[in-house]
Parts: sequence; C-alpha cells; structure tokens
Amino acid sequence: MEATSALPFSSPKPRLLLNLCNSSSSSPPPSHRLPFSPFPLNHRPKFPKPLTLSPSSTNSLSPSPLNAVAEAVEAPAAASTLPNGTYVKIDKSGRFCSPRAARELALLIAYAACLEGSDPVFLFDKRVNAKRVPGYVFNRASLLQYDHMSFGGEPVQVETEKEAEELMQKNESDSLIEAEVLSAPPKLVYNKFVLRLSRGMLEAVVSQWNQHVLVIDKIIPPNWKEEPAARILELCILHLAMAEISSLGTRHQIVINEAVDLAKRFCDGCAPRIINGCLRTFLKDHSGAGAVQVQR
Repeated sequence: MEATSALPFSSPKPRLLLNLCNSSSSSPPPSHRLPFSPFPLNHRPKFPKPLTLSPSSTNSLSPSPLNAVAEAVEAPAAASTLPNGTYVKIDKSGRFCSPRAARELALLIAYAACLEGSDPVFLFDKRVNAKRVPGYVFNRASLLQYDHMSFGGEPVQVETEKEAEELMQKNESDSLIEAEVLSAPPKLVYNKFVLRLSRGMLEAVVSQWNQHVLVIDKIIPPNWKEEPAARILELCILHLAMAEISSLGTRHQIVINEAVDLAKRFCDGCAPRIINGCLRTFLKDHSGAGAVQVQR
C-alpha cells in the first residue's frame, strides 16, 4: 500500500549493554582501588588520594601496549565482506583482530566501570576471566554479520509503509546481532592482540586519569558540564582517545578519526563534532607542552 507522503525513519544507535560483568559483586577487593567516573572535576567525588594503576596481570594479556597498534597493522587477517561492502577483520581463529574492535571493547568496559564506580582494568580482567555460564553457546556467524561501522545517521525517508517495516526489521536484526556479540565472553569474540590492546588502553586511562580530568574540564562545552551523567559515553571516548595519544603513542590522526567514529556509532546529536574539536584542542596543548619540555 502506497503511503500518501514520505515517511521519516530514523535508524537507532547501537545500545551498549550494561550487564557486562555477569556477577552480583562489582567492587574490586583491593582497598586502594577508587571509584571510576568520567565526570568533570567539579562534579566528581573528592578522593583522599589519586587513582593508582592497577597491578599488571602475569597472564598473556599484559605485555607492554606501546607497539600494539603497529602490531595490529601487521596482524594477518581475513577480511569478510558484508552485503553493504563493509569489511570485518577476522583472524584465522574466527575472532575480531582489528584495533577498532579493541577500542570498542575498551569503551564498553569503561562505560560499565563508570556506571558501577569500579576500576576499569579490574572490571576488564574480571570479565575476561569470568567462568562461562553452563550450556552457553555462542553463534560465531554473528561475528561475520557484526558491523563496526554501523552509524545511525540522519533520518531516512521512505515512500511506503512496506519499506519502513523492512527497515525496522533490519534494525531489529542488527540489534540482536550486536547483543549476541557484545554480551558474549570476550575470549570468544576477540583474539589475544585485541584483548592486550584494549587492556593497555584502559591501563593508560587509569594512569592518566587525574591529569586528563583537569584537561577535559577545560575543553568540553558548558552544557556537558551541567549534565555529566548524560554524557558518560562522550567523556569515556575523550578519556580513551587522550590516553591513547599521550601514553600509547598512536598517531593523533588515527585516534581522532576513531574517536569520532565511536561517537557517531554510540552517541547522538553533535557529539562527533564536539569530540573532534575537544581532541584537537587537547592535541594542540599536548604538543605545546611537549615542545616546552624538550626545550628545557
């Protein structure tokens, strides 16, 4: 049946899952671990001492991440093509192996840690090492269908109700795939390189936390300061990007582009543009501070 006028249809943003730990207890046991929050300085609790970097694990997930991105470029991968022409990098074991997957995983963990008030590195280790639920079966085919570049974008105009229904069905299908992938045990979804890189990013966030909170408080727009609880995702993206630039040494062009893509994928409104501007301001100040230090 033809519609009398064009029907606006907006593709919903992917939803980050909140039950990342699958555990009733989310607080880290060591007493020195302090609540993790992305809020600007004047909105965060006053802690008696600075955040401290979580002790490194002795397992295979804890090598130094300084050369992680270079390793990612050289990592062998088989690219599977989706119907829309998008490529998903899967290694020979059938797991995600790209830096994009590592950044997305780090964002998921950082977001969950903010909601729980826990240490993101502790939460990452807890989730990676969690015992699998008896009887759980992961559908590996969903990895081939998962699209890291699925953005909401502007509302789509459709001419018929049938087209609108087809788009809604596709969105529901994509949401089920995302739920399957994002809620699965990380070791089934990501290879060791991605897990190492993601953990390294979270370690960098924690180690740079106190400095970057001060910077973020200066560069974000006033309305973000007034509603920090509504901007957890955006602030997590800023923390991850700033930590990757300052600690891991990734080229800033790559980091900014990735941060903007994460904002397009998981945030709404003007967030991608604002995050782009904030990171460029940070980069300018960061580069200037580095130059002064070299001169001294």
